[in-house]
Amino acid sequence: MARPAADVHRVIKAYDVRGLVGEEIDERFVTEVGAAFARLLRGEDQDTKQVAVGHDMRDSSPGLAAAFAIGVAGQGLDVVRIGLASTDQLYFASGFLDCPGAVFTASHNPAAYNGIKLCRAGAKPVGRDTGLENIAEELIAGVRSYDGAAGAVVDRDVLGEYGEFLRSLVNLSGMRPLRVAIDAGNGMAGHTAPAVLGPISSITVEPLYFELDGSFPHHEANPLDPANLVDLQRFVRDTGADIGLAFDGDADRCFVVDELGNPVSPSAVTALVAARELKNEIGATVIHNLITSRAVPELVIERGGTPVRSRVGHSYIKELMAETGAIFGGEHSAHYYFRDFWGADSGMLAALHVLAALGEQNRPLSDLMADYQRYELSGEINFTVDDADGCIGAVLKSFGTGIVSIDHLDGVTVDVGDGTWFNLRTSNTEPLLRLNVEARTREDIDRLVGQIAAQINSHAEAAT
Repeated sequence: MARPAADVHRVIKAYDVRGLVGEEIDERFVTEVGAAFARLLRGEDQDTKQVAVGHDMRDSSPGLAAAFAIGVAGQGLDVVRIGLASTDQLYFASGFLDCPGAVFTASHNPAAYNGIKLCRAGAKPVGRDTGLENIAEELIAGVRSYDGAAGAVVDRDVLGEYGEFLRSLVNLSGMRPLRVAIDAGNGMAGHTAPAVLGPISSITVEPLYFELDGSFPHHEANPLDPANLVDLQRFVRDTGADIGLAFDGDADRCFVVDELGNPVSPSAVTALVAARELKNEIGATVIHNLITSRAVPELVIERGGTPVRSRVGHSYIKELMAETGAIFGGEHSAHYYFRDFWGADSGMLAALHVLAALGEQNRPLSDLMADYQRYELSGEINFTVDDADGCIGAVLKSFGTGIVSIDHLDGVTVDVGDGTWFNLRTSNTEPLLRLNVEARTREDIDRLVGQIAAQINSHAEAAT
């Protein structure tokens, strides 16, 4: 059936499919998405034979995944159902089985939402410009039926192989005993963490919110919001853990808390993992997005690597990973990408690197991470504005001749000297202006944020 363009574009986003279950996404809709995805794949490569399909713990996910499989099989491709899966477990299945894949998840979004993340064989991304727009056009026009035989649907459990593969990528020998507190947020890390970490004899896991529950009864499964780290911070201190790990709903992002209960910057984690990977390949390329700390490219150069700067967004990182053959990539949002993991992101693999780094020496995590934390970061601050360009212009004008350099890779990144810089960029999906500031001290951060916020608010008020 043909679908209204507005309805289709409301749920087919830049990187995935996502919307309210029952209102924007239902089983009939995802059956058509599955069929359109299969048609896209067959049109690109006649050798494509099967598609791996997994799903998260949301109540709606099993039914939606089954409906999607019907759509794929109806177009003549086989379906390998891997069942409950984190997003990076689906990427593993795509790489390991050398086939396209789909996982049903809405990541950290509330329980009423669901969606689909799609990839080609080898975990290669499918985004708006690399297939999602084609799928949208098929849905709007009406997906054509297939006159050949339907594909088969089979089940395969890859969880054990996924855990074994991740452990094979990190040297975990000789680690001292570690007590590891993990907040799964009732998301998929409650499923994958035992499979990955359970066989490591030197690790004792202290589980928090491991029960799979798509209603997220304790807190949102979004550790990027500091409010959702509070329970883990308390749990680390209460259990005497050496480290805390927090995962988002689909467990593709990992956040770290030290033994004192203090959050560790994802930029510091990026620098640590980059340093470890560069030991294996001196001179390799490391990708970082433009709002990670400048400590990251500094440390990459010091360790003999080549840093490459990217726009914000996983599609840009993955594209650069492929173009440059980069060994590793990291984002401020705690997405970590690995060449050895088909260029895809895996929060669990990043966690293994941090655990190995901590366990191979005797210092506490707070002391270890001080080696990688050279500057203070504001975190992302959002302003709701109607005239983003005007606000940016007002901010730049307020600095007069005090700007050392400026570039426009993604919004504006402004160096004001003495290790202090800020980035202002617009959101792709909301009327928001996003600010990130880095400086040598917290006082410098507060001063610069206050100055910029005053200019934004003043311009916004004058425009109303």
